Amino acid sequence: MAKIELTWKGNMLFDATHEDGKFTIDAPMDGSESRGMRPKALMLSSLAGCSGLDIVSLLKKMRAEVDDFKITTTAELTEEHPKIFKDVVVTYQFFGKDFKKDKIQKSVDLSVNRYCGVMEMFRKFTDVTIKVEYIEQ
Repeated sequence: MAKIELTWKGNMLFDATHEDGKFTIDAPMDGSESRGMRPKALMLSSLAGCSGLDIVSLLKKMRAEVDDFKITTTAELTEEHPKIFKDVVVTYQFFGKDFKKDKIQKSVDLSVNRYCGVMEMFRKFTDVTIKVEYIEQ
């Protein structure tokens, strides 16, 4: 069972606690500097994180390591309330040289289509587009 405990810290600030750690949620309405991420940003972070963990593990097992790896998630919001994500794009960027592109693509495909539960949750309410880019260094 997954469990998060959310504690209100005043204004729009909350501390979230899980057995694995803590993070802060904030959405200041008064123009002050944010001290945490907003809930929808956390959702996109979870999507990238879920898939990223899969891919790093798979690349290691396939002996297709890269110099660096970056995931960017973007999404539009619907106009009507409740505003939800639509047209999510996940861009995987791999940095290095002499890429084992077949293995890298296989790791992305396995994450996207089989292992990443957050990806599957997103697909329940929106379209998700996947892009893979190779940056030679």
